[in-house]
Amino acid sequence: MSPALLVLLACGLDRLLGDPLWWPHPVQAMGWTITVLRQAVEAWAGDTPGRLRLGGALLTLVVVTGSGLAGWGIEALARHAPLLGIPLLVLGLASALAGGSLERAVRAVLTALPDVPLARARLARIVGRQVSELPEAEILRAAAETAAENAVDGLFAPLFWMLVGAVLLQLGPELPSLQLPGPLALVWSFKAASTLDSMLGYRHGRLRWLGTAGARLDDLLTWLPTRLVALSLPLAAGQPRQTWRWLRAALRDGAPDPSPNAGVSEAAFAHAAGVRLGGANTYADGVRIKPILAACGRQPDAEAVERILALGDRLELLWLLVALPALWALSSTGAPQ
Repeated sequence: MSPALLVLLACGLDRLLGDPLWWPHPVQAMGWTITVLRQAVEAWAGDTPGRLRLGGALLTLVVVTGSGLAGWGIEALARHAPLLGIPLLVLGLASALAGGSLERAVRAVLTALPDVPLARARLARIVGRQVSELPEAEILRAAAETAAENAVDGLFAPLFWMLVGAVLLQLGPELPSLQLPGPLALVWSFKAASTLDSMLGYRHGRLRWLGTAGARLDDLLTWLPTRLVALSLPLAAGQPRQTWRWLRAALRDGAPDPSPNAGVSEAAFAHAAGVRLGGANTYADGVRIKPILAACGRQPDAEAVERILALGDRLELLWLLVALPALWALSSTGAPQ
């Protein structure tokens, strides 16, 4: 099956189904593996920073490599037993994308309002901040920031690596004993790094050292997709003349954020949607002051959250309209697969 068609089917399935609760998700297997290996590393390393760093690096290597090899194995199965392998390959690719589930989760918060307790309960499923005391205005800001930040982590970064894998699959030499890793191998490797960061990437206790390798790898793999999003969002917003101004603004506003990517992602959507984001957020370990993004924008309301979601939809379509014809063009040149 054409790599371009695989990506298209995965994106369509993600939007159609999201992440059904009844379907076993690969991230669950990654999370279970991380938990088991973390226990083993901590039992060996104790509180010794050097051992924790080394154990965290080995844990990262095992989880990321293992996830990539699992995806590579399904790609091989799709070549040799397509009736079984191709459906598994498409499902695996779709499972790496969270565009549909993110949109449904954020919109569920909006539809709950003005029932504030219900909106808080739904918001608590998708954010890490404390929500029990949030008024409606802060609920809307949290929904907008979640939609903006997770658009990259959940959709555009995995889509980027999926497309890179599709190019490798299209251009790579096919040898009797070797086939380059393709879209599933690369996107599952990325999802493994992302899961490591979400589970271990904290700056307290043993995780200060144990989670360093996974967090740094996730930052590295997300760096370019984040900036491609910031570069292409003005086109999706129908404002191509604002491309460089909004890109510079996103990089400037996002720079104070502790994450090299999350702040830039939020700032890019904030400027494109014309909405002011950032401020004080309360977490289990205290209050954190996030940088103000698009300071001249309007306060986030339901309409602003919908604009952010719509921008994500249009940007995904734009990426596909650019990337898929290029993949089909590569295929038509007769490049080996």
